[in-house]
Amino acid sequence: MSTPNESGMSTRGSTMTSSRTDLETSQGKTTIADLVVTKIAGLATREVNGVHSFGGGSARAMGAVRERIPGARASSSQGVAVEVGERQAAIDLTIVVEYGVAIVELARAIRRNVISAIEQMTGLEVVEVNINVVDLHMPADGDVDQAPQPARVE
Repeated sequence: MSTPNESGMSTRGSTMTSSRTDLETSQGKTTIADLVVTKIAGLATREVNGVHSFGGGSARAMGAVRERIPGARASSSQGVAVEVGERQAAIDLTIVVEYGVAIVELARAIRRNVISAIEQMTGLEVVEVNINVVDLHMPADGDVDQAPQPARVE
């Protein structure tokens, strides 16, 4: 059963207790911006083999334009949305998957990597990582290594 926490996010029966105060001590309070969690989640997702890109069609089109601009870098937050509370975070990812990859296994690996990276780097508890697979990347003719075809005539 889901119960809302202080930020309004669902904890889905979370076992977190109020005794966890890694981000708030007698010496001060640490707050972590949404952008920081967004970047961590994006980078952790990109580390998993089988993720081709992030975002829906229009976001990918803008990313393709951005790649052509000298000095511009790909956005690490494209296709990543986060909700960050005082002690918890929820992540939504929109991805494009490489053809041939087992999507269920890929999603499991992404969740593992994202949760580990965010919890280790920020001390926030990740209550959920939702993954929206919006497209499948098919290799182009030049992307696939093919053996040369034998000549049909001599």
